[in-house]
Amino acid sequence: MNRAYLLIGGNMGNREALLHTAASAIATRCGIICRQSAVYETEAWGKEDQPAFLNQVLELDTGLEPEALLAAVLHIEQDMGRERLEQYGPRLMDIDILLYNDAIVHTPTLTIPHPHMAARRFVLVPLAQLVPGLVHPIHHISIQQMLEQCTDPLHVYKW
Repeated sequence: MNRAYLLIGGNMGNREALLHTAASAIATRCGIICRQSAVYETEAWGKEDQPAFLNQVLELDTGLEPEALLAAVLHIEQDMGRERLEQYGPRLMDIDILLYNDAIVHTPTLTIPHPHMAARRFVLVPLAQLVPGLVHPIHHISIQQMLEQCTDPLHVYKW
């Protein structure tokens, strides 16, 4: 089994119910959810003139390889009604692979660790709740240290 950390979130519809739907679909199609962070409400990042997001990190044990995991979560997003109309725009559900074991993956369709996680408080707060001491395979510092060094000014609130 492989250990992956996924960020799920959205800012449209019944946000909390959609998190539960996404987690259930991930458990059915991708592997065993070992732990979940608390749910956090976060200001929109990248395009701020939209509703706040609910986000959560899932710790997943999966038999899927990285590309297969990506394909599975993209299908879940699509099944949940995700439309990619604009970058950083509103969405029903977004599922990102943050980490996969200690792998470093660079393909045309997938980059692991997630390339922007160190700059996004809405990623680091729930991830640090689960695995504060986990060392990032590229930056070689812990998730907690990444959070402490993060300059993202947007607020992240426990839901």
